[in-house]
Amino acid sequence: MDAIGHVEFVHRSWPADAEQLSVIRHQLARWLEPLQLTEEETADVVLAVDEAAANAVSHAYRGNRPDGPATVELTLWTEPGTLSIEVVDHGHWRPPAPDPETGGRGIPLMSTISESVLIRFDERGSRVLLRHRIPDPAPGQMA
Repeated sequence: MDAIGHVEFVHRSWPADAEQLSVIRHQLARWLEPLQLTEEETADVVLAVDEAAANAVSHAYRGNRPDGPATVELTLWTEPGTLSIEVVDHGHWRPPAPDPETGGRGIPLMSTISESVLIRFDERGSRVLLRHRIPDPAPGQMA
């Protein structure tokens, strides 16, 4: 068990399937418990990650199946004052839709509710790194 206010490192992979998005959200909420975030902070983190995962499910593998299974991977860790979550797929990058009426709102939403969003993509897939400010644990709470 991680100390209050700290998560060393967690990683998990799911099938890139829309039915898995609720499973990912629930797992993420459990991973966030040691951080003792407010309900609003937890909801923001979960929403940002859900957008990144939904983009991977909806876009990364459409029409371009990888050599291996279509997956979405999450890795979460904390550093003093910062929560980092990386969402990875092994599909193909699709630029956001130019018409926000038909989509393309996920990245701006992630940018609004996260401290920072870094997106990298190449022939191996896409990586979305989300960072959120978190309170430093009180002295004596770190293991």
